Amino acid sequence: MKATVRRSKIKGEINAPPSKSYTHRAVAIASLGEKSDIFYPLISEDTKATINAAKYLGAIIEYDEKAEKITIEGTEGSPRTPEDVINAENSGTTLRFFTAISSLCNGAAVLTGDVSLRKRPNLPLLKSLNDLGSEAFSTKGDGTAPIVVKGKLKGGETTLDTSISSQFISALLIACPLAEKNSHILANNLTSVPYMRMTAEVLGKAGVEIPFSRASTSNDYSFQVEGGKRYELRRFTVPGDFSSASYLLAAAAITDSRLKIRNLFPSAQGDSRIVELLNEMGVEIRWDKEKGIVEVMGAEDAGRLRGVKVDMRENPDLVPTIAVLAAVADGITEITGVAHLRYKETDRLGCLTEELKKMGARIEEKKDGLLIGGGKRKGLKAAKVHSHDDHRLAMALCIAGLSASGETVITDVECAKISYPSFFSDMLDLGADIKRS
Repeated sequence: MKATVRRSKIKGEINAPPSKSYTHRAVAIASLGEKSDIFYPLISEDTKATINAAKYLGAIIEYDEKAEKITIEGTEGSPRTPEDVINAENSGTTLRFFTAISSLCNGAAVLTGDVSLRKRPNLPLLKSLNDLGSEAFSTKGDGTAPIVVKGKLKGGETTLDTSISSQFISALLIACPLAEKNSHILANNLTSVPYMRMTAEVLGKAGVEIPFSRASTSNDYSFQVEGGKRYELRRFTVPGDFSSASYLLAAAAITDSRLKIRNLFPSAQGDSRIVELLNEMGVEIRWDKEKGIVEVMGAEDAGRLRGVKVDMRENPDLVPTIAVLAAVADGITEITGVAHLRYKETDRLGCLTEELKKMGARIEEKKDGLLIGGGKRKGLKAAKVHSHDDHRLAMALCIAGLSASGETVITDVECAKISYPSFFSDMLDLGADIKRS
């Protein structure tokens, strides 16, 4: 499927979609407890993969669409050995979380995914699971799926390289409280710390607090995990997703439009930083934290955005959004700290550079980020661009098309449903000139 985007403004009010990250964590943790109700979950391709993985390990899960609620009868800390291969589809979160959770089974589990997911690295996680008493290995011997996990996780000590993904530490934090013994985990060079904090937050609501501390001179974190615990996540309400809302906010900013988004309350989401970043780029934006409303009133100085210098190590999912805005901003934007973006669904730094150049952006790929020269006062130029089957690139390129003269065509946009199933319908409701075919 392709999308054809023409220059247009948006306006109106809309609810932010539910958080994908919180939905993953709530379902995974609840599947290991007793009975839980998860309200307002995101039902997307990625979260369906997590729901199906939990079912394979014995959880009974029902979705009440009318009540917008998932009811889960969990395995009470004893997931069963799956009868078939667990297919995580395109979801790295599902693959990594359930690789660790599968180590709690008495038997063996095999996990795999689609072509893209079978290229993503997992060696640090597999090493730590072996350190902690399980047996985990890649069938290809290179850390990529298919992965075989043989129980049972016992606990102990491990040092985990988290420079590639914070999902590794989140996976261990979910599994290790259910191990027989205590665990001490040293996470070296932890990226995307807010995602780890989301995991700790949901674990806390399930009755398990995990103390952790940061080394004063590095991004190393130490975790003390008490074993023999039980999860009791009786009720959890999924908050709005700042990552997905960033595309709507960016659409308003790039078109100098007015927009109000509801259900964006403070939480552990690092991507709430989008409000701060837009403000730094010259957007008139307000966040009423008590009411959970973010409102964009357009850009200051007659719609001009300005470049920024920003380390986005903790907010890598915002990079495509900020890169698009930077391409039309005055001045230079320098994005650093995101070398780990090369290990997402795509090499996002390389793909962003390739596609935005087609639209006339002055963008240079760096080892750990991007250097973007703005000043496109008439917007970007229309072009045919490719999503690379990456949901975040698909949505970011659609936003870029809103500032381009002529018709911008983005191919393979159906991947947006991985994290934001209603993206195109929401954009149409807000007035964007987008057609799919």
